[in-house]
Order: sequence, then structure tokens, then C-alpha cells
Amino acid sequence: MGFTSEKAFEDALIEALTTKYGWDSDVIEYPTEEELVDNWARILFENNRGRDALNEVPLTKGEIDQILEQIKTLRDPCRLNGFVNGKEVRVKRDAKEDAAHFGKEVALKIYDRNEIAGGKSRYQIVRQPRFSSNVSGAPHPRGDLSLLINGMPLIHIELKRSGVPLSAPCNQIQYYSDQGAFSGLFSLVQIFVAMTPEETVYFANPGPDGKFDKNYYFHWADSNNERVDSWNSIAQYLLSIPMAHQLIGFYSVADAADGTLKVMRSYQYYAASGISTRVSKRDWKIVDPEQQRGGYVWHATGSGKTLTSFKSAQLVKESGDADKVVFLMDRIELGTQSLREYRAFADADVDVRDTADTFALMTKLKSSKQSDKLIVTSIQKASLLRNVKGVNDADFEAFDKKRIVFIVDECHRSAFGNMLATIKDNFP
Repeated sequence: MGFTSEKAFEDALIEALTTKYGWDSDVIEYPTEEELVDNWARILFENNRGRDALNEVPLTKGEIDQILEQIKTLRDPCRLNGFVNGKEVRVKRDAKEDAAHFGKEVALKIYDRNEIAGGKSRYQIVRQPRFSSNVSGAPHPRGDLSLLINGMPLIHIELKRSGVPLSAPCNQIQYYSDQGAFSGLFSLVQIFVAMTPEETVYFANPGPDGKFDKNYYFHWADSNNERVDSWNSIAQYLLSIPMAHQLIGFYSVADAADGTLKVMRSYQYYAASGISTRVSKRDWKIVDPEQQRGGYVWHATGSGKTLTSFKSAQLVKESGDADKVVFLMDRIELGTQSLREYRAFADADVDVRDTADTFALMTKLKSSKQSDKLIVTSIQKASLLRNVKGVNDADFEAFDKKRIVFIVDECHRSAFGNMLATIKDNFP
């Protein structure tokens, strides 16, 4: 289906998202940034009105300004990804009506990646928001569509009618960014989507100091890696709820190593999701060698294997479907690139644990601490576990009772032969 006008395309996309794919039917039309800040303040109040937070007293302008100042200070999308996925923001109450909290800090829930299409999550569409501009005397530009999750503009869409090349909405996004449009509240944008009725790409926001790199403009594909082009399929598979919510919470990553925000390609999404689904179906009461077989994901060099494996580990860890996730590397690689990348990908509240020796591995496996749920170790240490001196049967019983998922990096060299077989014997 083609569109001869941009408005007709906009209307059709909004109708699909609101009637079929989980977005609120009340579209916010032509708002200023100030009006969207007020909308966010209302949602924050509704989601935090309880006695232990806002105590039935709405946020004041001063309190909202505190939040906006935090956003301004963080500035770039990589650090703001941590803000969004940090679940809450803290403000010092200046509303005298809230006598219980006046002058004290309160924590406000802003977003929970695990609370999808339920609970307190709100999904709103904004038509043609008015941006700020850093060009003196220039009119305020208007975008096409912004998608708000809990009042925050996290996905921004630029679209063009049929017959216009895809480069046009891509260039429009870059032009708006150069004009300073994605600042203030709009600096929260994590993902850009450039659309025509016949083709779509999505990419992470590079931020005010970053570079728009077409090598990281991705087409979506289906589970057979067949490219998805039509706009209505993009609405269904990429922009629908829960996918849009998951794209922000699980399938984007702030890479602390280079300070950039990354978003997963579709094949990485299917790999990580497939691994997580496999674990969720595991019946841990059955001790059967056939159940240990697991599976593999084949990746070419440079296709993002470590990011895929990390996100798989994170999904399993946060699902509660396992007690431990152990990432196995060859000892040659341990402490080098893969471990550094794992730590760079991790959220601030995730402690990716290395193991100094086999006894340290044993200690972390027995531990019930949240910080010891994700462990990075070598395949050599794991294979020697039953030979640790000073370890008794009770130690082995302690980790034998735990549900443990192994992710093996680089399935060659030491992954073959006796070591992997020994590990399977060690962990029935």
C-alpha cells in the first residue's frame, strides 16, 4: 500500500499502532516540549502517588526541574540509557503540602523493563512534537512521531511518502539533531526510526557529540533473516508492544568502553530471545543428559557475538529461570577482550564476576548473593572444579542444587575434547 502524502502515511501508522499494537488511543497532537514535560509529570505522579513516594502531592515545577537537570547533566544517550533503565529517579521534595517528605529525597519509579504491557507502563504516541532549536531566530522544527513510554520520548520516527528515498527521513533526523532538537526532554530518545511505506531502518541515537554512521542503520528481518520492509510489518514486529518496550530495556546497550549506545540487529534479538526461551522451558527436576545438550548460535566475525552472548546472559539472569549464568572462555581470552566487553555492557547494578582461581569459582557458585549471579570464568577452571583441594562433599551439594546455565564463548579449541564433557559430568 502506497501513500501520496506524508500525512496519510502518518495517519495509517498511528491507526495501526493504536488499534492493533498496544499504544494508547489518545494521541498527543502538536505539543510543545513544555506540554510534554507536564504530561510526564502527571504520569510520574500517577505512578508514584503512594505514601512512601509523593504522598498524594503532585510534583512541583522545582522538582521537575531537578529531574530535567539530571537529564541535562547526563547529556548523551549512552549515559541516559542507564538513567532510563535505572528504574527510578531521586528528587528532593520542595512541596510543603507533603509534610512527611518536605526537604527529603524520595525515589520515583520511571520505567521497569520487566513491567511490559501491564502494571504502570503507559504507551503514548505524539504527533508532530515541537522541538527546540540552537539556531538563533530559526522557527521551532516539528518532528513526525515520537513514542513515549511512561511519558519519556524514547523512540522517534521520521517518515516520508511513497516514492521518496529512505535517505530523506534519515537525513531529516540528522538535520534535526544538528539543529539541537534532541536536547532537553528529547535527549532521552534512544532509538531513531526512518521510514517510507516501502522501507525502514532503525538505529541508536549517537547523541550531540556522536556521529551518524550508516553502517549502523539496520533493517529489521524475520526469524529466517528475511528482510522486513513494508511499513505495516514494521509496525507489527518492531514498533508494537511488547517489542518497543523490550527494544529499550533489553535489546539496546550502553557500551561504557566507547561511550556509545548500541541497538541489537534482528538476528541478535532472535538469538538472545531463543536462548532465553530455551532456558525458560527447562525442567530442572529432570536430570537427563539429553537435557544438557543446549544449543548453539553461529556468528561470523564482526557480527556482535559478545553482545549477543551478554544479552542472552542478562535475559536469563533477570528472568529468574536460573540461579547462575556462567560465561566460559578459553583461558587465553579470559581477562582480555570478552571480559572487558562484558563489563562495559553491564548496567551499573550488575557486577560481572571474574574468578581468580578454581576455589574462587567454587565460592561464587555456592554464593546466593545477587552480585554473584553472572560469572565469567575459563573452561579450564570449570573442568577442574571437582579436583579443588580442601573442598568437601557439602560444597558440591551446595552448587549441585542450583540451576546453572553455561554460555560458551568461541565453540572451538578447548570447547571440544574432554573439557566440556568433564564440565557436563561436574554439573548434572
